[in-house]
Amino acid sequence: MKDPYEVLGVQKTDSDAAIRSAYRKLAKRYHPDVNPGKPEAAERFKEISAAYDLLGDKEKRARYDRGEIDAAGNEVPPQRPFYRDFGDAAGREKYRADSGFDPEDLESIFGQAFGARGGAAGGRRFSMRGQDALYQLTLDFLDAVNGATRRITLPDGRTLDVRIPVGVNDGQVIRLKGQGMPGIGDGAAGDALVEVAVAPHPLFRREADDIIVTLPVTIQEAVLGASLEVPTIKGLVRLTIPPNSGHGTRLRLRGRGIHGRGHQFVELNPVLPPADEPELAEFLRGWKPRHSFNPRAGMSSE
Repeated sequence: MKDPYEVLGVQKTDSDAAIRSAYRKLAKRYHPDVNPGKPEAAERFKEISAAYDLLGDKEKRARYDRGEIDAAGNEVPPQRPFYRDFGDAAGREKYRADSGFDPEDLESIFGQAFGARGGAAGGRRFSMRGQDALYQLTLDFLDAVNGATRRITLPDGRTLDVRIPVGVNDGQVIRLKGQGMPGIGDGAAGDALVEVAVAPHPLFRREADDIIVTLPVTIQEAVLGASLEVPTIKGLVRLTIPPNSGHGTRLRLRGRGIHGRGHQFVELNPVLPPADEPELAEFLRGWKPRHSFNPRAGMSSE
């Protein structure tokens, strides 16, 4: 199996963040969902996933670097004893070039090699837990903040329904117990690790459990106030715009964020009419503010 550092195109000295970034870039490029009917891409995706399954886990990465596990995540067995290891010990000669091994020697060698006395027949059956399998799932913003169930296709052709918890974050990993690679012998199957990538939304952005939306308003609505319908992650709600609300005014919709704990904040953005408004222009020429102000006060190039 290929060296996982080589598969991801990274170095042993690279940070965890660099390895994660390299994996995401490759996974997006070779994911089966974006390469339908291309078996070579599916095979490459399997290699990438297996490499990140090892290097993305700090403990596994450290064990691989120490030579305790191989590139497939399998245990590297300790060096097995050979007859030369059973030379003179405690003054007793156990190996003689002219006579070979005796039955006691064979029993001792097989007992150490297979982890039990009495040789392979009396040893324990070898078992090992299956590898974890890493996948990436791109979610719509609203599915991520509201929760959903999505079906993913695994490289081996199986499909898996993944329950997306409410408020899942970009980069968060969802663990599906027992849905990874099969174990060896009596070993349990590994887990499926689904890393979530959240796509941006054209209206909403997220700050922790709060949702932010920028709401364009007319000059008339900003100056006189208005009652407007505003989009939220659960649908439209009506919001009262107070009079004299300038650019950047932030209004709160309590409990309209994620989990009902966060809030939604509406940031107002007054906009000019798309065409000439002669009456408005005429009014402004003769208008003198009752409370004069300089919106550029404090600005200086020094």
